Amino acid sequence: MPQEKTTGLVYIITENSPQLQLFVDYLQTQTGCKINTYTPDAVLPPTIAGKLLILIDSDHIDADTLPNWQEKLPDALAKAPLAAFNIRDMDHALESLSCAQLKGIFYRNESLEVFCKGIHALLDNELWMSRELMARLILFYRKYQSNAFRPACGLTNREMEIISLLSAGSSNQQIAEKLFLSEHTVKSHLYNIFRKINVHNRIQALNWIHQNLGPILPNIETARSLQRHR
Repeated sequence: MPQEKTTGLVYIITENSPQLQLFVDYLQTQTGCKINTYTPDAVLPPTIAGKLLILIDSDHIDADTLPNWQEKLPDALAKAPLAAFNIRDMDHALESLSCAQLKGIFYRNESLEVFCKGIHALLDNELWMSRELMARLILFYRKYQSNAFRPACGLTNREMEIISLLSAGSSNQQIAEKLFLSEHTVKSHLYNIFRKINVHNRIQALNWIHQNLGPILPNIETARSLQRHR
């Protein structure tokens, strides 16, 4: 249903086309937001009031030129959430995310209804990405954190996986099942982990994890859960 009042301001960065005005009219009617369009080489108004979202058409600002375009934004717009639309596929999404600080991704085949929901979420400072994409990002984050922390304590990637499951409360048997290992192998890994972090049992290990890793420890179950429910 259309909104009764304007709930925010949206800048769409794209080239003019016969379909653009129809797109803008639909978004304004369904979201209640004021929609302004600008070409990629236009200078955006630096003064704003209220909520603002900048939507970038990836057909006209590609991943390679996106960082330079973003750097030219006026200071008053630097903190406004950015989202890209007309994204082709997962690889294109990951490439765009690696080049700019995007808060939202809209694929080319996204329905207009979903597009409107995403606009409201982004204006409320939420992220807007598919579960599959979020799962890929979580897995990437997990790998990055593992590689960043592992040299400091001497833990292997496998040992970091076991620590992650240990912190989630998994038993030796559950760890073995999730990582396709034998319980004997899990016990051997735990022995090596305890030795490396200088603890003597699971309780001490959990305390060590809480004190030294805390919330930065990636949860591999979260990523797998997201993939299962996509």
